[in-house]
Parts: sequence; structure tokens; C-alpha cells
Amino acid sequence: MRAATAAPCGGRRGARYTRRDSARRRGLDGARLPLGSVWVQREITLAARARGFHLVTHEVLDALPELGELSVGLLNLLLRHTSASLTLNENASPEVRRDLESWFDGAVPERGVPWTHTLEGPDDMPAHVKASLLGPSLTLPVGAGRPLLGTWQGIYLCEHRDRGGARSLVATVWGE
Repeated sequence: MRAATAAPCGGRRGARYTRRDSARRRGLDGARLPLGSVWVQREITLAARARGFHLVTHEVLDALPELGELSVGLLNLLLRHTSASLTLNENASPEVRRDLESWFDGAVPERGVPWTHTLEGPDDMPAHVKASLLGPSLTLPVGAGRPLLGTWQGIYLCEHRDRGGARSLVATVWGE
């Protein structure tokens, strides 16, 4: 018996699926995606923190129990703010966090620079510059149910404002 073909998904040629195997969708190259493909997208709210570099690895991973079901995949984290950032760095020594903060504060000072964007306070424009240098997102490989981080690597929330408030992350998980 031949399966009926449905209309193209998203209007793209070759992106068809059948009723019989609707879980088997085709990628843009026409290759079948595995039956076990999983997509999860979730917003994670991180508590307000003082200015500095804060390890949030466990907080992020605790909010994503689905990672434990994946043998292979990707985890993308997007921080939805312009005055904070994400980075991957050393997770053991608190001196690393203090040194990073010290370097960024020296490299992008609040005073002595003729900032024109000052409406939200003297720490706002320097926070935007620091966030641009580090970036708002991370993409991490996932294997055997966990991110494949190095032994001494951890996910950092880099808070660049004195009082930045709670921060929102969008986590997107894809894998099988």
C-alpha cells in the first residue's frame, strides 16, 4: 500500500511527509530525518545577579531534563538582553571570574569615555559594548545525555550592569 503525500511543509520543494510516516520528515536536501528526532524550546529565567561573571551551568541544565534522553544533538542558548552576555570558560577557580570582570571593566570603562548613550546610567553603554564583545549565544554539542564540555568548562552569565535584573534565556535543543 502506498502512503498518501501531504502538501509541502513551509512551501519548500522536497519538504514533504506522508501520513504513514509523518514522524519521518525530509530535510532541505531531501534526506530523511531520523524517527527519533527531538526538538525542545524553552525559556529559562535566571535570577538577578550583581555585576560579574556567574557560573550558571547547573541552573541551565537542570531546566532541560530532555538532554538526558539524547545520544547526539545540539543545545543553543540565546540570552535575550543587550547588556549581559554568555560565554564558556573555566569553571573551577573564582579567580578566573574576578580576572575576567577586572579586564572587561578596564578595557571598557564607564568614565573617561565620552559615551553619548547615557539615559539609563553610566554602566549601560559600557554594558552594551561588553555584551557585543562576548555575544548573546552559545551552541554546544550534546552526547550521551549531556553537553560535551571540557573538564574545566562552564556556562557563564556575564552581567555587565550594576542592577541588571532577572535574565531570560531561550534554550533550543535538537537531537536524537
